[in-house]
Amino acid sequence: MAFRFPVRIYWEDTDAGGIVFYANYLKFFERARTEWLRSLGVGQHDLKERTGGMFVVSETSVRYLQPARLDDELLVTAELQEAGRASLVIRQRALLQPGGAELAAGTIRIGWVEAATLRPARIPAMILEAMKQ
Repeated sequence: MAFRFPVRIYWEDTDAGGIVFYANYLKFFERARTEWLRSLGVGQHDLKERTGGMFVVSETSVRYLQPARLDDELLVTAELQEAGRASLVIRQRALLQPGGAELAAGTIRIGWVEAATLRPARIPAMILEAMKQ
């Protein structure tokens, strides 16, 4: 089951045409991933302090299907699609509320790196276990 994170659209999210600027969906996706990890007991700041590692985005693919507009309410989802030793692929969607019309959908690959060197490293087992529950 996908994690769901509510987002309201504000003026700052829109472009001159009054619709959500395409790059802002990546911000919404980032917030949903961060809150998903937090809901699993994995705070990213604490994780970096304890393990010396962190996640970085290494690849994105997003399809824009319909526009969101000022004051719209969205649910942004995050769901583990694939888990490797050093990276995860997260499937994400932005859904208009009410009704659930899909506005944007994509996948984000995040890699685990050593914070000091940015070299790839193995994702800590505790993170993988929490995500698979």
